[in-house]
This record gives sequence, structure tokens and C-alpha cells, in this order.
Amino acid sequence: MDPLKYFTFSMIIFILGIWGILLNRRNIPIMLMPIELMLLAVNLNFLVFSVSLDDMMGQLFALLVPTVAAAESAIGLAIFVITFRVRGTIAVEFINSIQG
Repeated sequence: MDPLKYFTFSMIIFILGIWGILLNRRNIPIMLMPIELMLLAVNLNFLVFSVSLDDMMGQLFALLVPTVAAAESAIGLAIFVITFRVRGTIAVEFINSIQG
């Protein structure tokens, strides 16, 4: 197994996630999808390091990442629903006026 291929693939996925966040700042659900892509890249790095170093900790962290991703998605969608009910739009430009 050549870990360099997997690291390169993971880096490409992570950069695509950053690129997706920077280019799609229109609404909240579109901004959540690149974050999930970045978490996928981190998860792949954990698995490749775990296999290449012959250690189980990377695989344990790889099981933890989907849990964090699910919690992040649930909180993000809750913010999306509340914002849509209060403001009537999901445009990110109008969210900066939320006071808390």
C-alpha cells in the first residue's frame, strides 16, 4: 500500500471542501456540504495513518468523526430551520443581523 496516493487524494478532497465553502456563500445547506467533505478527507487521513503505522487509534478516531459530523449537521439544520422561520430566507447575507 502506497500511502502517498491516499494522502494526495485526501488533500484534493479537503481543498475541494475549502473551495466549496469559499465559493458557495449563498445559503446554509450549501455551506454544510463542503464541511462534510472536509470531514471525509480528515477521516481518510485517520484511516491511512492507522494502517500505515499499524495502530488502532486512527480507526477509533475514524469512528468518532461521523458522530461529530452528525451532530454538526443536526445543529446546522436546526439553525437553518429557525432562521427560515424567523427571517423567511436562508440567505447568509441577512444572518449577520442576528443578535444573541
